[in-house]
Amino acid sequence: MNRRLALRLLVLACCIAGLAGCSNDTMEAPKLEFTNLLNIPPLLEPTIDQEGRKHFTITMQSGATEFFEGVETPTWGVNGSYLGPTVRVSRGDRVSFEVINRLDEASTLHWHGMRLPAAMDGGPHQMIEAGASWKPYWTIEQPAATTWYHPHLHEKTALHVYRGVAGLFLIEDEESRKLPSEYGVNDIPIVIQDKKFKSDGAFNENVTQAPFGILGNQILINGTHDPHWKVASNRIRFRLLNGSNTRVYKIGFSDNRTFELIANDAGLLPEPVSIDRLVVSPGERAEIVVEFEPGEETLLRSFPVKRDGITHSDFDLVKLIADRSLAPAPPLPRRLSAEPPIDAQHRETVRTFDFTTKSEINGKAMDMHRIDHVIPAGAREIWVIRNRGWDHNFHIHDAVFTILDRNGSPPSAYERGRKDTVFIPSGTTVKIAVDFGRYADPDTPYMYHCHLLYHEDSGMMGQFVIVEPGTENRVPRRLPDRGEAEHDHSS
Repeated sequence: MNRRLALRLLVLACCIAGLAGCSNDTMEAPKLEFTNLLNIPPLLEPTIDQEGRKHFTITMQSGATEFFEGVETPTWGVNGSYLGPTVRVSRGDRVSFEVINRLDEASTLHWHGMRLPAAMDGGPHQMIEAGASWKPYWTIEQPAATTWYHPHLHEKTALHVYRGVAGLFLIEDEESRKLPSEYGVNDIPIVIQDKKFKSDGAFNENVTQAPFGILGNQILINGTHDPHWKVASNRIRFRLLNGSNTRVYKIGFSDNRTFELIANDAGLLPEPVSIDRLVVSPGERAEIVVEFEPGEETLLRSFPVKRDGITHSDFDLVKLIADRSLAPAPPLPRRLSAEPPIDAQHRETVRTFDFTTKSEINGKAMDMHRIDHVIPAGAREIWVIRNRGWDHNFHIHDAVFTILDRNGSPPSAYERGRKDTVFIPSGTTVKIAVDFGRYADPDTPYMYHCHLLYHEDSGMMGQFVIVEPGTENRVPRRLPDRGEAEHDHSS
């Protein structure tokens, strides 16, 4: 080892010393110098067949990534060494994928936030063996939204996501195109992940640290450590994704400026909401629009968050440096979306879900063969999630919901849009109105689960199937042992 590399490793070791066993997140985050230009994940270009279907090829693979100069970290990624390209489609598009697994173990690829048939969902029932491929296809039948993709295999999701298999999946429509939409210029992805590094530069993969899972002391933004980004427009749309395993972020700016929240997980809000702080838990997304003046600088930050009596660290995320001359971006429309609200009419089916400190929902750990709920296609239901344990959050596949109340009170302004994931701190009861999908398949389940990935892997997950209305009582509550999963859903 040459002296220069040894010095870099020493600096890295000093930066992370003592954190390997720290589970309560009490140590300060290292001070940043903002030396690295923020990476913008490339757009994945499709091929288009004679019928107009857009086809994308995605390869899960291992590699090595240089987060710190001169130090390579073993990583996983999609079409590269870490993270994956951004998929961008339009409402109404017919899409197909070939997902190739070049990892040395089986995995899956789940389309988080997508409305699609259960067999195409990419959950734990759609395993892709090492060396195999999977060919899902569907039609984009939902409003504009920032969704994402990541592995979703039973008991090992946390490790596979932590190693780097994830990427953004953007849906556009006529309403979203009225907003800043020039990708990489005034439409900027911000994928936030925390990591722990060992002294040799490798990830600390102790993702099963109780009670939440791993909490890293280093932040990566789009896979970039210590990033800055040069603002070229007077109005920037940031697409925020909490891609971390367990950490919750309270997003704001170092100068406490206000910004406009324009979208939640499942799409655009009816109108912009002015705020200066935004809490995002793992799996949640939000879109914000921020105005800049020529030549100014500010930091996108995560402010301290209290969880289960512990104040978790604050972090600088990325330094934003405005050019001296800024291109104009479109003004925000006063009305963003005409999508109707998900109303509760007091006659919907009500289901209750209890969370505790055990790795269970309603006293049951995940069972791949047990069907927990049978739901008629197109149903609208009220789900009540009661948390009497650690902090959790809650995600439902192939569903969109609005939060009706938290402990009987209206939700915060930034939570009043259409969502698919919700943060539920200890001692909280959340009531949501859920709109379910219309793809009936009694043999293939969707998941609902805590999206703190250690909790999900430990058993805090359940399954439901969507069936033709009126057939609910004819569906078996146990799935047959079908042996090896089917991999090729080619058209």
